[in-house]
Amino acid sequence: MTPVLYIVIPCYNEQEVLPITAPMFLGKIRELTERGKISDDSRVLFVNDGSRDRTWEIISELARQDCHYAGISQSRNRGHQNAVLAGLMEAKDRCDITISIDCDGQDDINAMDAMVDAYLDGCDVVYGVRSSRETDSFFKRFTAQGFYKFLAAMGAEVVYNHADYRLMSARVLKEFANYHEVNLFLRGLVPLVGFKSTSVSYSRAERIAGESHYPLKKMIALAVDGITSLSVKPLRLITSVGLFVALVSFLGCLWALITALCGRAVAGWASMTCIICLMSGVQLVSLGIIGEYIGKIYLETKARPRYIISERTDNMSVGTEKLPLSGEK
Repeated sequence: MTPVLYIVIPCYNEQEVLPITAPMFLGKIRELTERGKISDDSRVLFVNDGSRDRTWEIISELARQDCHYAGISQSRNRGHQNAVLAGLMEAKDRCDITISIDCDGQDDINAMDAMVDAYLDGCDVVYGVRSSRETDSFFKRFTAQGFYKFLAAMGAEVVYNHADYRLMSARVLKEFANYHEVNLFLRGLVPLVGFKSTSVSYSRAERIAGESHYPLKKMIALAVDGITSLSVKPLRLITSVGLFVALVSFLGCLWALITALCGRAVAGWASMTCIICLMSGVQLVSLGIIGEYIGKIYLETKARPRYIISERTDNMSVGTEKLPLSGEK
């Protein structure tokens, strides 16, 4: 039997772009259905991430107009990663495969064809990878490439130039549900699940309408979450820096002792001030990194809900889970 696909789309203040991109996603569902690639029970699932504009009203109206649209709304804004997770967890018992994609129309929806084909060929995870960054400004391109390289250097397992455009099968989602991290970094967590995977290259376009909700500040915060959630390498670096500073300090003490014994000691405040400033800076940076990890531990031990669904469209009512298909992967 043909698989049921749910396209999971996080939305935050997307009233300008949603009326433009929603028909595009629906068109892709119908195209894949007509070609016999997916079931007609497939859906476009919008996740309203506590938007302050008319996003949820638009989603609700779309669901009333066509049964292939569905929506869930979070009780408040919880961030992009939590919104994607909410959609995936809501969809995992209703479908065979999900494809997560942003609402802004920048990711090429035609790459979904290759993703579905890869699933039908036996892959459980298919990553959408940007083929180039020609449409980005120099600053955006430089920071984005540095972002992935820095994550890799810090020990986080990520797919280069991959964001959150990916296909995941239902069995991968069921295993992924066993990961209970509150501090989410999906780009690093999904590879940890395993299963057969591949990637599909695509070109990214300009945003169709509205403004980006992912400025540099959020990119930096995402990088910090990714590193501290997936790697302890920064803590090991602190240890290495501490050992190096201790060695230099020992050599400095030895030099000062020899200089004093030889009667060539010269009193001076500059050298002492430099040493104190250096040591203070190293200590403060080290305490900051350790504090970041302690903060993550603090949040994890609280085990707060990662998302709370306050509203659902009628076709996403609780209890409408999909029955397993015969021969399901």
